[in-house]
Amino acid sequence: MAAPASAPPAPSSLKRIVAASLIGTTIEWYDFFLYGSAAALVFNKLFFPDSDPLVGTLLSFLTYAVGFAARPLGALVFGHYGDRLGRKKLLVLSLLLMGGATFAIGLLPTHATVGSAAPVLLTVLRLVQGFALGGEWGGAVLLVSEHGDAERRGFWASWPQTGAPAGQLLATGVLSALTALMSDAAFTSWGWRIPFLLSGVLVIVGLWIRLSVDESPVFKAALAQAEERRAAAGQAEKMPIVAVLRHHWRDVLVAMGARMAENISYYVITAFILVYATTEVELSKQTALNAVLIASAVHFAVIPAWGALSDRIGRRPVYLIGAVGVGAWMFPFFALIDTGSFGSLLLAVTVGLVLHGAMYAPQAAFFSEMFATRMRYSGASIGAQFSSVAAGAPAPLIATALLADYGSSTPIALYVMAAALLTVVAIVCAQETRHRDLNAVAAEPVRDVPAQSADARTA
Repeated sequence: MAAPASAPPAPSSLKRIVAASLIGTTIEWYDFFLYGSAAALVFNKLFFPDSDPLVGTLLSFLTYAVGFAARPLGALVFGHYGDRLGRKKLLVLSLLLMGGATFAIGLLPTHATVGSAAPVLLTVLRLVQGFALGGEWGGAVLLVSEHGDAERRGFWASWPQTGAPAGQLLATGVLSALTALMSDAAFTSWGWRIPFLLSGVLVIVGLWIRLSVDESPVFKAALAQAEERRAAAGQAEKMPIVAVLRHHWRDVLVAMGARMAENISYYVITAFILVYATTEVELSKQTALNAVLIASAVHFAVIPAWGALSDRIGRRPVYLIGAVGVGAWMFPFFALIDTGSFGSLLLAVTVGLVLHGAMYAPQAAFFSEMFATRMRYSGASIGAQFSSVAAGAPAPLIATALLADYGSSTPIALYVMAAALLTVVAIVCAQETRHRDLNAVAAEPVRDVPAQSADARTA
């Protein structure tokens, strides 16, 4: 028998929960994106100084990609304990890990000081960042999704998603201000450390807010029912990862496919563009950063709008708009940048991020609605983060390598279009989820979730 739906929280309570998730994800994405921007702008000189400039950039992006390699491990560990212990505890831990690693990067000695140990230390801290972010996303979106109701879940759950452009906005804004106020020599010497050290202050603020919110009522109800079943049956539940792979493997594949275009396009548009605009088109760092900065503000504004639209017409139609749109935009995207005009560069990046938002906004509710409560953190995190290894991790690296080999943007555009095609196939194969009640299977034993019933299986 399904668990009774819990009463939706008061608007003020829900807004506080949304704010806690948003601020936390903003800080975590600030830390993550700050590394990506620094990798494109200065890390090649500071940690790989003996390499050709483009090769140094490739090596710098390789350490950037290493962070993605740790995200699946973070998804497994945080997903397991998040489904066993609760969303809130794990979100606090992820914030501490991410902030601590970012602060430590700001204190790192460079290659000139300690030689080859510098890139090794940088890589280790990048692994910690990736591990933390792998566990952050699932918990943040679930905390909001499980507090709200189905009618506006797409809208409310999209707010933690705005943490990505907000973090990008904050990271790019700080870097843009520093490059504007400092000489290249001063920024390369010590100025690059400032935004990393600022992370320590941001983490204190984030922890204060995160510790003030309550655990998800859906999770608490499911945990209580699991304890009752364990006492009655005398046996423990299966591990969440086992239950996910048994009952939700199709949903995991759909989530991974859905992430391909979203992840690849985002890192091409926001990270690789800094390399392409400054080396191929010979625009200044400041110009490229300003374009990403303004476009990220627009991205932040449109994500809740796309989330609200997914409540009206469904998750799948909105997601398809984004996947088809971003694939079709790639050739105009590079053609506009090649003009060398700031206005054209801004238009290219802004339209690209608006279309990306159509995929990113409904993703939180969409993935949350695919999985049952006692395996939701694991399922959503695994589907989202395992795909990042094949998608977001190598995207700037592949794009840079294609540019080095072919000296043209055409292969890069085709690369993103191929990812968009994979995502379209995944979404076409998915089922619509917007009317599902997250409480519906909270009382059912994991081992008894019927594989043939999508609605029951993914409530």
